[in-house]
Amino acid sequence: MDAPPRALISVYDKAGVVDLAAGLVGLGWDLIASGGTARVIEAARLPVADTADYTGSPTMLGHRVVTLHPRIHGGILADRDDPSHRADLEANGIDPIDLVVVNLYPFEESPGIETIDIGGPTMVRAAAKNHAHVGVVVDPADYESVIDELRSAGRLSAVTRRRLARKAFAHTAAYEAAIAGWFDAGDESDDSDELGLPSAIRLELERAETLRYGENPHQQGARYRARGAFGFFDGMVQHGGPALSYLNLMDAEAAWGLAHNLGDGPAAVIVKHANPCGAAVAGDLATAYSRAFDCDPRSAFGGVVALNAVIDEATAEAMVAAAQADVVIAPGYAGGVLERLAARRANTRLLEAAADVAGEPAWELRSLGSDNDFLLQSPRRLEADPASWQVVTARRPTDSELADAVFAWRVCAHTSSNAVVLARDRTAWGIGAGQQNRVQAGEIAAAKAAGRAAGGACASDGFYPFLDGVGAAADAGAAVVVQPGGSVNDAAVIAAADERNIAMLLTGERQFRH
Repeated sequence: MDAPPRALISVYDKAGVVDLAAGLVGLGWDLIASGGTARVIEAARLPVADTADYTGSPTMLGHRVVTLHPRIHGGILADRDDPSHRADLEANGIDPIDLVVVNLYPFEESPGIETIDIGGPTMVRAAAKNHAHVGVVVDPADYESVIDELRSAGRLSAVTRRRLARKAFAHTAAYEAAIAGWFDAGDESDDSDELGLPSAIRLELERAETLRYGENPHQQGARYRARGAFGFFDGMVQHGGPALSYLNLMDAEAAWGLAHNLGDGPAAVIVKHANPCGAAVAGDLATAYSRAFDCDPRSAFGGVVALNAVIDEATAEAMVAAAQADVVIAPGYAGGVLERLAARRANTRLLEAAADVAGEPAWELRSLGSDNDFLLQSPRRLEADPASWQVVTARRPTDSELADAVFAWRVCAHTSSNAVVLARDRTAWGIGAGQQNRVQAGEIAAAKAAGRAAGGACASDGFYPFLDGVGAAADAGAAVVVQPGGSVNDAAVIAAADERNIAMLLTGERQFRH
């Protein structure tokens, strides 16, 4: 008579393990389990052999050595199709193990030497290597499907074993990457260079959601996140509208970031194709939204609206009267507002997100298209403190002009290069984005502003290499220009500003965005 199949269970997270064990016992399986797992299974009055009894070797070194034994690993690794392997098992009194169920010490939640699992990854890798004969389960979410397949088919299929093995290797790879990253962060002898750039990046991404499509409908799209992490969009709630698309997420992130970077006061931002087409700060949210919309009503159609405060009835009324938005994202909605917006804008996705902005990443990583190359840089800083800026013209900006300059600089930093922004009363009236030359960006901004920014500020994300850019700002009515400086023509550009009696501020820091 053939021996019953055998499962080895050793889990830190005990969720669902009793139901799994009961299912296996009900199917006639023998169980082996390590200390804590064995006690949980025994408490459920299910038959189980403790690994110490099974191997004849006690747990040692404060639980560091539990499953590292030939009777365990011989049973996992034996190739049942190899006569010499079968002979070794028989000669050493080792029984084959058909299923390995393991999850690991919680290193990512509590990093430290004692949460670096050794026995767990060793068993997982052994079982995954021998997936032709052994099933391996590292995720409690797979318990039910494994039991269902064993119950219906009597064994796990080759396809299932291979899928579980791939998942197991991905799991241990990410686990080791987290440990290496912990050493990188805390060890002065790590392999980063003098600039602090790591020599290697260890990253595993898991799919968080499937999107309607990618940038275009013929492209597939999905959102991924770092394994085990909780991303900004994971905490977001969608109250209405169709499913989100790839561009919806890109624009929502861009709009949300700018709305929370405009300084104090109710703020509204409208983004189209990752660039702001409207931005304003005002005494109330409805006014901020109306001004943001009035900047460029044509581009606002089908855009993404982000607000930094709870949407009240007055703001909802202004939004209903304006053009259709694809997405609205805010920290909350007053009573009755969701219903009103949904009734009038059925195709608008209404999102609610945590009011605070996610913490700054350690690095920014970008793919270089289809090649196996990536770019990495430290996060962009946005120095919008006028106390650190230099007034280089004879005329100094007034307080209101300075406030507009700070606002315009912030909007400019969130706009694709080359970028020029014309603003007055903390409202962007003209935004020129993504141009190959700065003069044309300024001309586009001036045409959109149509005189509404006269007496306000002009911001440029890069320096003015020639006098024509300053001339265009003056022609648009700017009273103050804010720019990084650093051109070989700075002296001539400053002289041109003096000739037009406009103030000029140098930030000393460029804000290109690509």
